[in-house]
This record gives sequence, C-alpha cells and structure tokens, in this order.
Amino acid sequence: MPDESSVSGEGRSEPNAAGDSILASNQAPATTYALALLNALAQQGLTDVVVCPGSRSQALALAAAALEQAGVLRVHVRIDERSAAFFALGLGVESGHAAAVVTTSGSAVAHLHPAVLEAHHSGVPLLLVTADRPEELRGIRSNQTTVQPGIFGKAVRFERDVAAPVGTPHEIERAAALAREAMRAANGRGVAGSGPVHLNVAFREPLSSSLSEADVTDQLADATGADSRAVFGGVSTDDATQSGTRTPEAEAPRPSTSARFERPSVTLDRGPRTVVIAGHGAGPAAEELAHVGSWPLIAEVTSGARFGRNLVVPYRELLRDDRLGGRIERAVVFGHPTLSREVPALLQRPDVDVTVVAPTGIEAYNPARRARVVATASVAEGPADRDWLGAWVVASREHVAAADRDSAPSLDDGHSNDPAARARFARAEFAAVRAPIDRRMLAEELWRVTWPHDRLVLAASRLIRVADAFVAGKKIPVHANRGLAGIDGTIATAHGIASVQQKDGMPGVTRVLVGDLALLHDAGSLLGGHGEAWPRLQVIVGNDGGGTIFDDLEVAKSAERDVFDRVQYTPHDVDVAALAQAYGWDHVRAQTRADLDQALTTPRDAPVIIEVPLER
Repeated sequence: MPDESSVSGEGRSEPNAAGDSILASNQAPATTYALALLNALAQQGLTDVVVCPGSRSQALALAAAALEQAGVLRVHVRIDERSAAFFALGLGVESGHAAAVVTTSGSAVAHLHPAVLEAHHSGVPLLLVTADRPEELRGIRSNQTTVQPGIFGKAVRFERDVAAPVGTPHEIERAAALAREAMRAANGRGVAGSGPVHLNVAFREPLSSSLSEADVTDQLADATGADSRAVFGGVSTDDATQSGTRTPEAEAPRPSTSARFERPSVTLDRGPRTVVIAGHGAGPAAEELAHVGSWPLIAEVTSGARFGRNLVVPYRELLRDDRLGGRIERAVVFGHPTLSREVPALLQRPDVDVTVVAPTGIEAYNPARRARVVATASVAEGPADRDWLGAWVVASREHVAAADRDSAPSLDDGHSNDPAARARFARAEFAAVRAPIDRRMLAEELWRVTWPHDRLVLAASRLIRVADAFVAGKKIPVHANRGLAGIDGTIATAHGIASVQQKDGMPGVTRVLVGDLALLHDAGSLLGGHGEAWPRLQVIVGNDGGGTIFDDLEVAKSAERDVFDRVQYTPHDVDVAALAQAYGWDHVRAQTRADLDQALTTPRDAPVIIEVPLER
C-alpha cells in the first residue's frame, strides 16, 4: 500500500482520513506536490530531468518545465522511455550524480527496466520518478494500470510508493524528506554504493493545474527558508533516528544493503608473483597499485587504467603462456572484467590467491566464490621483484612488435635524392592512405584520434574486443555499458555522456563505436528532444551486415549455416544513409584509412553517422 494513507476528495478544506487539514488552494494537489518534490530533489543536487510525455505524469512534467524556466533544472524530452532511461544513465556516468527520468504509468515504467539493470550492475546513479494510479484504481483493471511498486525487484537501492497527494501541509515536508533519502541512496551510501532509486507517485484527478511564475517563486522561497535538515512528518531526520518516532512513510523498507557495513582494507605482501587486473570501471587506482607493487597490469579497454609502464596489452596470449600466466600466484582485481575468457579462468585456478578491491557495490567480481573482498589495497614495504615484471613487459613488447602492421612509408626514402626511392615512398604513402579498413584498423584509428578532452563509448559488439586486444596504453576516458554487457541504449548513453561533458562549452567530441546491430537496436535514440541542441557526437558504425560476434561461438562450427545465419547472425539490408537522413543526422561512408581519418577529424554542426563497411 502507499505510504501516505489519504483518500479524501480534492480541494476540500477539511481533515482527511489521517486527520490532517487540507490546505485551501486553487492549485491541484498533484501540481503542488510535483513542484515540491522536484524542487526538493534539486535542493539535494538534482540538475537534470528527462521527461517522457504522458497523461498521469503531467504534473511532474509541467513542474519540471517551470523549474527549468526558473533556472533550477535542465529538462530533456524523449518520446521513448527506454531511450530516456539510458540517456539519463549516460548523464549519471559522466557527472557521477543521479539524473531523473519522469514517466507515466503502465508499460512506460517497464521500458525503464533495461537501464535500471545496467545502472544496478554498474553502480551508476539513476532516479526514476514514475506516475501511478491512486489506490482506489489499482487492482480493478483500470486503464493503463499495473503493479508498479516493486516492479524493479532487488535492482533498486531504495524504493517508495507515495500515495496520491490531497493537499495537506505535511505532504510538502514529506516530499523534502523523501527527496533527501532518494538522492542519498541513488548517489551512494555505505557498501551498496550508487545505483537506481524508484519513486512511484500516485496522482488523482485533477492531474494538474496552471502553474504561475509566482507559484514557482513561492516554492523556491519556501524551500530556501526551510530547515536544512530533512523532516519526516514534522520530526527532523536526526530526531527521528534517535527517538524511533517516524511516520509510516519513514518506516518503509530500507535499501537491501545496510549502510553500516564496511569492507576491510588490506596490505599486500610483495612476495607472491602477482598480476593486477583492471576490469570495466576500475579507475586509475589499479594502475597505481601495479606501479607501486612493480606488478604487471592487465587493463581492459574500458577500465580507466589502460596506461602506464606496467601495462600488458596482449594479456590473453601471456595468460595462456605457462612461463608467465602459469606461474601467477596472486591476482588483485579491480572493477568488472568482461572481455576475455582467460581472466575468469585464472581467477578460478586453485593455486591462485585472489583479492578483489571493491569499496562499494551489491556484488563483487568473484567467479570462484572464494576471493577476499576489500575496500582498499596497499603494498607492504620491501624489495620489488623486477624480474617478474620485466618478463611480462618484454614478452608484451615482443608480441606487439610481431603483430605490428604499420605500413607507413620509409622516411629515408622520403628524404632521399634518389628518384627511385622517392617514387617508392610515394607509392607506399598512397597505398597506406588507400588501404581498406578492417576491424583492427577501425579500432586503432579511433583510438589514435581520441584525446583526454574527448569521450569514447564502445558498444557491446565484436569491435570492443578487437580494441581490447590491440590498442596501446593511453589515458583517455572510455565508457561502455558493461554492467550487463548488452547492446541496449548505447547511443542514448553516449548522448547523455556528451551532454554533460560539453554543457559548459568544454571542447571535445564524443565518439561511439558500434556494430550495425547495436545501431539498429537503439535507432530510436537518434531522435533527440525538439529544439534541444545536439552535442558534438559521432556514431561510428562497423557494418558487416549482421552479428558477426556470434561467428566466434562454438555452435557456428556445428550448426547448419542457413539456420545459424537466420537466428544468430541475423542479416539485414538496412540503408544506414537513409536512416541517418530520416533522423536529421549527417552521414559519411568511409572505405579507406584516408576516408576514415577525414571523417573522424572534420568539425560538424550536426551529429554524424560514419558508416564503415566491413567484411564478415
């Protein structure tokens, strides 16, 4: 049942069922509460609201627009709720703070679920504010009504089902308390860390009323003059915690992971032959530990730690080498490794001691279920095993050199006075720029043109594994939805990332590397909000006509080819240029290295799809 039990009619100046007096006002209780809640969320740090159109949520949408006009919030409008949620996810990825998504009731709420799961597993802050029917319209097959409380299960850090407001004074106070609790949970508290939060708010008719500039000004003034402590039913948070006196709203279930538990810290001895593994979202702490410990660093491309002198790029090959991978005695893991089979195989070996550094998160990466999970790790004093590190670094360099495909012409020929040498230089230069593009070249060229002021987003496709296998160390921001490693919402996520990174006139370009299926899966996210400016955004599509990532599965060798292609490879004949034109994007087709380099570095006024044909 909703937290605030009140079923009296709208606009009557008499006590409700709970005995609270109703404020005499011409404003609909839905509008009063929506404005109070969103303003209270803004007071707790909310800056962006993504609004999806709907009838039951109209009070929230109009209140958000009014607060934007007052300079309190930024509003983004999206038609598709799934796209809206991933856009908000991208805002949270880049800013580190929750953005809110507002939807109407019914299936609109279910469309948020993919982004909720990604936020849950990646630890990204996200706030969901969903409108619902009041209690008397639930369970009777009312139109556009389903069971919204609990719809996201254990994937949310905090959830509250709020009864339809009726206009009592305590509703404003409780909205402030709810906002504080919701933002704390979304932005991270205790071991649970950041993640999604769900506020399900019921509204009765009238679903909204006019909202004047004076109404907004009064609300802002009231919020500014209020006690900075959150209030539960007239009792401050601090007092309620001490006395145990709370309203039914305050007695709602807490997040599933207690904020009181903390993971220990550990100091690692130098003795065991150690590797540091940085999975997705590991951050620079992984590189720092590897540097201090003089240990090899295995850093995935989206780890945020793929740089430094200890980096081992061809880690798959070296982990399979008995002279190196076979001699590992300890692994220290940061983040969420997802891009190889060799890493989980190593961590499941009984002769390898595993320490996972995860200060927060509902789950820790622990494939053997026996790892020691800690909040932080440091290195004990003592001499470093330079031979161990040196063997890995030398082997890594040898593998990289052997796989080098640099076709740059000889500079000696270019500076020679010999006509034959000069001609040879010209032919080699022409061949290099006219070389057809393959997956490795695509990944390496994209890596080469991206710098710290840019953002690089990689879809869950074959191309992210190619990049992980070959690109060199470089300290640049790289993002991907690796919580569940799905292709959902990649373009929307990148749009959100770019919107935050470039909002204050900052330089840079956000580039998104996707396969053709990832593009088609999120094609609806090519549509932005009407009248909203696009950031500098490039979507680079490796188009091989279907899902070639499945060609590497064992079943591809045993299944009948026609059947496999239909249900796994899923071929298509989509005209990507026409798709771009339909959504108002520029389109460029790059077939050679020169084409690609020009497309990646040409400034544009509109977002662009750069289509790169690839062989299956």
